[in-house]
Amino acid sequence: MVATTIQISQELLSKLKERKLYNKESYEEVIWDSLEDSMELSDETKSRIKLAEADIKAGRIFSLDEVKKELGL
Repeated sequence: MVATTIQISQELLSKLKERKLYNKESYEEVIWDSLEDSMELSDETKSRIKLAEADIKAGRIFSLDEVKKELGL
């Protein structure tokens, strides 16, 4: 990884701080998370979503309680 320094406004720094999910999360992680929200889904992801939707429509789903019961939890 190439380390670099960028200059940002105080306002942007405040916005990035607000987006941190936990105190030690890096600003790189915050920026990647923000970018991911605007990126197109991969073909594989789209395909998996379609499969999941088909499973739901066909009733091939289990509630959390059913899974816990099956696992003896």
